[in-house]
Amino acid sequence: MNHDRSRELYDRALSVMPGGVNSSVRATRPYPFFIERGDGGHVVDADGNRYVDYVMGYGPLLYGHDAPEPVQAAVQKYASAGPMYGAPTEIEVEHAEFVARHVPSVEMIRFVNSGTEATVSAVRLARGYTGRDKIVIMQGGYHGAQESTLVEGDAQHPQPSTSGVPEEFAQHTLPVPFNDPDAVTEVFEEHGDDIAAVLVEPVLANMGIVSPVDGYHETLRDLCDDHGSLLVFDEVITGFRVGGLQCAQGKFGVTPDVTTFGKIIGGGFPVGAIGGKSEIIEHFTPAGDVFQSGTFSGHPVTMAAGYEYLNYAAENGVYEHINRLGAKLREGISDICADQAPEYTVVGTDSMFKTVFTRDAPDTLEGQCEGGCQQRVDCPRYDHCPKTGADVANAETERWERIFWHEMKEQGIFLTANQFESQFVSYAHTEEDIERTLEAYKEAL
Repeated sequence: MNHDRSRELYDRALSVMPGGVNSSVRATRPYPFFIERGDGGHVVDADGNRYVDYVMGYGPLLYGHDAPEPVQAAVQKYASAGPMYGAPTEIEVEHAEFVARHVPSVEMIRFVNSGTEATVSAVRLARGYTGRDKIVIMQGGYHGAQESTLVEGDAQHPQPSTSGVPEEFAQHTLPVPFNDPDAVTEVFEEHGDDIAAVLVEPVLANMGIVSPVDGYHETLRDLCDDHGSLLVFDEVITGFRVGGLQCAQGKFGVTPDVTTFGKIIGGGFPVGAIGGKSEIIEHFTPAGDVFQSGTFSGHPVTMAAGYEYLNYAAENGVYEHINRLGAKLREGISDICADQAPEYTVVGTDSMFKTVFTRDAPDTLEGQCEGGCQQRVDCPRYDHCPKTGADVANAETERWERIFWHEMKEQGIFLTANQFESQFVSYAHTEEDIERTLEAYKEAL
């Protein structure tokens, strides 16, 4: 493939943008390819190269790059009527009503502008509602670029994970290993009266995709109930992708007090949201005493796109299609890995997938989770598959980034550029796309 135009654009970008990009994950080595346009389940770069796209904007594009006609019509209608007003619109109410009808935890919702803004607001809300300061997070979980969760270490020695976050901020955050009920129980035994909330992705989705072990979320629910803390599910990635319109909380049968959303809920436009029990969400101003506001919140174009996005999914069997393709892809990759790299673990659920370059294989693969790791105790991989973010970090992460990603790119398959970010199947992908991808995996592995 020729990438001269992308190289030229990157050279220009380095002069005017830090690292030549506007989001760190786009800075692939030696330079990123620049996208010119999307086409269904594909993208075309500035040099005319065409790729099967599984990045899908890092999750928002449930339908790929060609949104259904009702979505396109709604976007054009609301954009042409005047892009925003600084006043409420009916479409905000319709979208809020739709979400409240379908997501188990949501009675009320506040729309904001990004997933990060949603989690920032949710943490502030939890602290304001409970009158407490400490937040429990999962090691390896991701909740946006916010000071309260850019924290690493453990509950005894939390520290900022980036410069620019004061050490004092990190002392209010308690990181624990995902899928370790004993660890989080110990933290509650020591700090329970000071914990405002547990903030957790139902599936770790920025760390190679790690599913919960049986009973883990139920343990979090019980601990929060026992100590008067809030359980906050970060469904920015899993929302309206895992578990369909009920989201991951519906799939797992655990209802949080508060849920954060982003990505799909905005139909491909910048968005975030915080939903939950009315008695909690009403603590946001102007109804309550927890300040939250934003110039572009509830943007009518975004609200229209998000509402039509979800309404179309409700009426057209979208999840059945993409989940079937997702399962076929994961099963196919599992078969390839069994032959060529039996130590690797295929992970994911519904329309999410990833291959974690784990280092150890069991003695036999008979009876393994073929459609992606589900943390089954009777699976031969159970003692080898990732349970925590640290397990994913200990995989062959450099091989993914330096070799595998480039091999797949040269075969026309666009994957997320590191070992950690999720990948997504869309409604626009086809059986032919899946077969082509599996052939590329055979070559690249």
